[in-house]
Amino acid sequence: MSAVTVSETKAPPSSGLAATLRHARHVIGKNPVTGLSFALFGLFVLAALIGPWIVPYDPLESDTAAALQPPSGAHWFGTDQLGRDIFSRVVAATRLDMAIAILSVALVFVVGGLAGVAAGFFGGWTDRIVGRLADTIMAFPLFVLAMGIVAALGNTVTNIVIATAIVNFPLYARIARAEANIRREAGFVQAARLTGNSEFRTLLTQIVPNILPIMMVQMSLTMGYAILNAAGLSFIGLGVRPPTPEWGIMVAEGAAFIVSGEWWIALFPGLALMLAVFCFNLMGDGLRDIIDPQRRT
Repeated sequence: MSAVTVSETKAPPSSGLAATLRHARHVIGKNPVTGLSFALFGLFVLAALIGPWIVPYDPLESDTAAALQPPSGAHWFGTDQLGRDIFSRVVAATRLDMAIAILSVALVFVVGGLAGVAAGFFGGWTDRIVGRLADTIMAFPLFVLAMGIVAALGNTVTNIVIATAIVNFPLYARIARAEANIRREAGFVQAARLTGNSEFRTLLTQIVPNILPIMMVQMSLTMGYAILNAAGLSFIGLGVRPPTPEWGIMVAEGAAFIVSGEWWIALFPGLALMLAVFCFNLMGDGLRDIIDPQRRT
């Protein structure tokens, strides 16, 4: 009786990045709203990267002979009171507003997220210091606090980023603290300790990856708030200085002309601002579904 040997061929395990990309395609394909939000985000990123080089006019060039012209074939979004092309200015402003949003959110994610994780995991004096700092910031109206910080430090882009990060610090610190506090006695954390991992290594390898999905959702939401905050500061004269193209400045300049019928000056930068906030708010759920390991099958 001859023995038959059956050789089993196993497919090579897919890498984590490949699995994440496949899951991302699945999530975007099943949810058209999520796909729309990512498409809008890609459009904003593209405008921020190459927009200033493809616009038909110089965003800073004035032409008083063409002032206050309505939307037309020559000027798609019309012109403002100085004859500047509004379409070119809206596209060019995308880079500055996206940079403010991304930099401020990245800063508060690192500082606020790590502070909250440390407070929830270690407790004790770390928890008390982070908690009192968050309570102090929350005691002020957040936009008023941002106004005070920018007024004290000066209305530069760097100070706008710092002010936006500071007012968002309590959100990240409290969310990270609550999630770390829940998981610090979980079974997988205890197992990591029993295998000889230090507390710091356990924090980085077990706690941080498990709270990342909810933090990513918060990042998406606060990016929209960061754009609104920068636009609000510019609207009241404490943000980016004219004639730099920025959505908030453009809305403020166009507000004075709405009564006289030149609605396009404020409408189109306002629409760009609305679409950006809409995009980031919708991206939150999609990012959670893509990153959360529990939602992967």
